[in-house]
Amino acid sequence: MKTELLYGKDGIMLDLPDNAFVIEPKNLPKMENDREAIREALRNPINSKPLRESVKATDIVSIVISDITRPTPNHILVPALIEELDHVPHENFVIINGTGTHRDQTREEFVGMLGEWVVDNIRIVNNHCHDKETLIKVGHSRFGCDVYLNKDYVESDFKIVTGFIEPHFFAGFSGGPKGMMPGIAGIETIMTFHNARMIGDPLATWGNMVDNPVQDMTREINGMCKPDFMLNVTLNREKDITAIFAGELFEAHDRGCAFAKEHAMLRCDERFDVVIASNSGYPLDQNLYQAVKGMSAAHKIVKKGGSIIIASECSDGLPDHGNYSKIFEMANSPQELLDMINNPDFKLFDQWQVQKQAVIQVWADVFVYSKLTDEQVESTMLKPTHDIEATIEELKKKYGEDMTIAVLPLGPLTIPYVEETVTVE
Repeated sequence: MKTELLYGKDGIMLDLPDNAFVIEPKNLPKMENDREAIREALRNPINSKPLRESVKATDIVSIVISDITRPTPNHILVPALIEELDHVPHENFVIINGTGTHRDQTREEFVGMLGEWVVDNIRIVNNHCHDKETLIKVGHSRFGCDVYLNKDYVESDFKIVTGFIEPHFFAGFSGGPKGMMPGIAGIETIMTFHNARMIGDPLATWGNMVDNPVQDMTREINGMCKPDFMLNVTLNREKDITAIFAGELFEAHDRGCAFAKEHAMLRCDERFDVVIASNSGYPLDQNLYQAVKGMSAAHKIVKKGGSIIIASECSDGLPDHGNYSKIFEMANSPQELLDMINNPDFKLFDQWQVQKQAVIQVWADVFVYSKLTDEQVESTMLKPTHDIEATIEELKKKYGEDMTIAVLPLGPLTIPYVEETVTVE
């Protein structure tokens, strides 16, 4: 059976056993005229006045975007916003790149994300979570930290957040309030948002918005300095726009999440011996840190003691920023990592991603097909593979000739679940 996985920019083809069960939603078609549809959404928003009527010509307008690790079509959304607000001088706009804890983008990357005209004519800033000079305290969270947000955002007169909505492995869904929290927050706030208790909560999982502490915290913080307008989209496997959700932050996001849940989350009757998953291809599969999302999607339906094979190009390495790779040097096994991270005295940048990965590794073996060296993969307690089909044949020795196989060609763009374990990580 021939199956294509999203991988890098080109994808990869696999020849798998005929009994492999492919799990993907019906590929929704691209909107016929997405630019016109966006214009209509901005003029007829959800629970909000039309965008143009809400903004004065003298306003300083901030537009928060997701960074290069997300496939948000910023090159469509941002020009549409600026065009709709053509009564506002270009010098009154500021685009804030929601890097969270990620690295800055280069000019070349911004041109790819936004288009050359935007880069040449509109001021763009990267959020710097460690730089207190570029942040402002806006309150104190009930989750136990002071809340710092980007200064350009806080001081702007009209605030717009953009993004795209898909199931998220601990926030329930991406997009909406998550665009600014943690996208444009300070490190103290981000560390609390990602602490072991929050990430380890069984309700902090794919597709769950009810009593999810991570989603609750992001919404609390958005309420302290709320965006005046949201523009979010959903995407298909080709990264084309399939639906638009614009207007008041919380109601528009809720509608988008309901749409994404209907089309992206699929129930399975049972778990599988082996689950093969992509990490949704470029740009999400740029590094191993991001590949934990694809592993987590596979974890939802793999048997305990089973095997996950994740195909993630990792053209940007482990990555180089933060402590992701360093934390693995502090323990000898995934369980030791979890014990260390769950100690209330342990607080280290990037621990949340290692925690999610370690939970998966305690449950199942994880093989990585990528451009990383074997040494890089093994340094994170994972198993390298250079031939997915050969690894499948080898695993038959462990699980038998009748081993069950599931395939997630779109990775975390599709979230499968087994009913009785939907809220368990």
